[in-house]
Amino acid sequence: MRKIVILDGNPLDQDGLSWEPLQALGSVAYFSNTPEHKIIDRCQEAHIVITNKVPFFESTIAQCPKLEHIAVTATGVNMVDLAFAKSKGITVSNVPAYGPAAVAQHSVALLLALTNRVGPLGDFTKSNGWAKHSHFAYWDQAITGLEGKTIGLYGYGEIAKRVSKIAHAFGMEVLVVRSSNQEPEIGRLVELEVLIRQSDIISLHAPLNSQNEGLFNQEAFRKMKKSAYLINTARGPLINENDLYIALKNREIAGAGLDVLCQEPPEENHPLYQLENCIITPHMAWAAVEARQNLMHILFANIKGFCEGKPQNIVN
Repeated sequence: MRKIVILDGNPLDQDGLSWEPLQALGSVAYFSNTPEHKIIDRCQEAHIVITNKVPFFESTIAQCPKLEHIAVTATGVNMVDLAFAKSKGITVSNVPAYGPAAVAQHSVALLLALTNRVGPLGDFTKSNGWAKHSHFAYWDQAITGLEGKTIGLYGYGEIAKRVSKIAHAFGMEVLVVRSSNQEPEIGRLVELEVLIRQSDIISLHAPLNSQNEGLFNQEAFRKMKKSAYLINTARGPLINENDLYIALKNREIAGAGLDVLCQEPPEENHPLYQLENCIITPHMAWAAVEARQNLMHILFANIKGFCEGKPQNIVN
C-alpha cells in the first residue's frame, strides 16, 4: 500500500471539505502545515506527497528515496524542481483551471473596492460621519467610472479571459499582453509598453518566471497614467514592492489592489499597510468553496490516475 502524505492541508480543507477519498488509494498521513525542517522526517517513507507551498527542491527530493509522485494542489509549480524530479523518475502533477471564476471575481472586487471606495465610505457611514454631514450625499474622493476606460491584462489564461468578459460588460476597452501572438477573444493584442502607457487599469494574470520577476517596477510605474490602478491576483514577485510603495506614496499611480505579496505570510507592519490607496487581501482569491471543491476533485483524480498507471496533468 502506498503511503500518501498531505503536507499542508490547511487552508484548502476549511469549510468541511474532506480528504476521505484518498483513504481508498493508500495509507494517508495528514498535516495541517509543515515547516521546512520537518519535511524530510515526514516524507522519507512517502510514495506520494501532496503539497501546496511546501517546497521540493533537489536537496529535499534526494532525501526521499521512495518518492514516486508529487501532487501540487495549485496550478503554479514553482516550488518544485521539475527537472530534478524527472531525473529521479518522479512525476509531478498540478491542478489547472480549478477556479478561474473565483479569481476573476476577486480581481474585479479589488478594482471596484478601489474605484468606488466601498470600505472607507462604509466605515465613514458606520462611524456616524454621514449622519453628521449637512448634505444628503458624501464622498471624500472622486469615484471613478469604468465605462470607457481601458484595462490591460498581463497574461491571458482562463482567469484573464473571464476578467476580459466582465470588463467588456462594463463597457471597457481591453488590451492584452500574452506569450503567444494569437489575438484574444475580447480586446486586442499589444506590446507591453503600449499596455503600460495606455491602460487605466493593469491586471496581472501571468505565471511567475525568471523573465518577468519584478517586471512591474519603478520604470513601469513612471510610464503608467497617474490615474491608473494596478491589480495583482497572480504572483507577488511580479511586482517590485519597494518601487510600488514609492509610486503609491508619491501618487505616481492612483492605487493598487493586491491578493499576493512577495513573502507570504508577510512581515508584520509591511510598508504597504501604511498606504490608504493600497488594498491587500490575504491570498484568498482562489478560496471560494466551489473552487476548492473543484480543486480537490481534480487532485483526487490526479492521484487515482497515477496509482492506476494513467497519470494526468503531469507538468514534468
